[in-house]
Amino acid sequence: MIDKPESQTHSVPNKLAERLFAPDALRGLIIVLMALDHANIFVAHKHSSGEYWGGAFPVYYDTLAFLTRFVTHFCAPGFFFLMGVGMALFAFSRQQDGWTRGRIIRHFLVRGGVILAIKLLVVNQLWQLTPGGWGIRIYIGVLFALGACMILGSLLLWLKSSYLFGVALILLVGTGLLAPDPSQWGPSMNWVKLVLLEPGGLINSSGETLLWSNYPVLPWLGLVVFGMAIGGWLMVNPSQAYSRAWKLGLVFLATFMVIRYLDGFGNIRARMSNEWTDFLNPVKYPPSITFTLLTSGVNLLLLWLFSRLRGWTKWAVQPLVVFGRAPLFFYMTHLLLYAGLGYLLTPNGSSLLVMYPVWLLGLLILYPLCVWYRNIKGWKPVRPVLQYF
Repeated sequence: MIDKPESQTHSVPNKLAERLFAPDALRGLIIVLMALDHANIFVAHKHSSGEYWGGAFPVYYDTLAFLTRFVTHFCAPGFFFLMGVGMALFAFSRQQDGWTRGRIIRHFLVRGGVILAIKLLVVNQLWQLTPGGWGIRIYIGVLFALGACMILGSLLLWLKSSYLFGVALILLVGTGLLAPDPSQWGPSMNWVKLVLLEPGGLINSSGETLLWSNYPVLPWLGLVVFGMAIGGWLMVNPSQAYSRAWKLGLVFLATFMVIRYLDGFGNIRARMSNEWTDFLNPVKYPPSITFTLLTSGVNLLLLWLFSRLRGWTKWAVQPLVVFGRAPLFFYMTHLLLYAGLGYLLTPNGSSLLVMYPVWLLGLLILYPLCVWYRNIKGWKPVRPVLQYF
């Protein structure tokens, strides 16, 4: 198992909940920001078209519009990173309970398959509620990549953290180098490439989008592997792991500043201007090296910050922990909720200043639902099934 501690092994089960607090709080924060991003779609109808490796890049005409989108950039990288952390912690705790490696891998294979099925059979239908229509038969979104990365990542869980960091670095740089030139932007006829490596669309002769990929698997797998390495550190020495996290976060941000300033390698496409908004708006689809460094650097600092909370400050972020411990339930529920709120309250869209209160209203509705779900998930009769959700 990953960097298995020796003298501390007996204390792992008793301290697992404590070690999960900071990752759960961070996951809860990015879930709240994800809800903001999707409220922007369903309520305000003002979501940007996306930050792709080619095609038209979004232009923001005011600071609020940019910041509303910018703060949500930390969501997807955070989800993949924290899934890796969670996989490492889950595998180690189950190993202490006597699970074999084969049983742990089977668990992740089934859970990853469940996530893929939910994405293709349920969530893709919920996206049909998007204002103006969806018009995509198969959408390779974040849940698809998470499920596939869980399946692939389970085969690497047994590597030491040092090796996992090496694999993550190879995936980060390798997929960055393989990103196509922006001049090649257009419909693709290679669905394998769209699923594994290159965002874009498969469009038939009638102009119908048969498949659209925002989250090809391999560019995001590196963040999962990186998370597994951090999870290995957490099992050995949590305080040391969090100390390393903030130091790595600063290194990532400093490296982002240099690479982004040079505007060449690691950016996929050049900045549109020298404005600060363009400097902080790297390519997300696929995640450029600068995008990964920026978002992961901030997420690592936030992870360390949550680990430092004590007393009333720790109590104050408990709502985030509640959201963070019901991520899949929140994801499916919030899409339907914000689509409904948008239909009822702002059928023609709204300003961002109107959207923000509706976003908060949605969170107030979702909080007791997540509490209820966590209680239900603990019931013995449903635990064997809900453990995969």
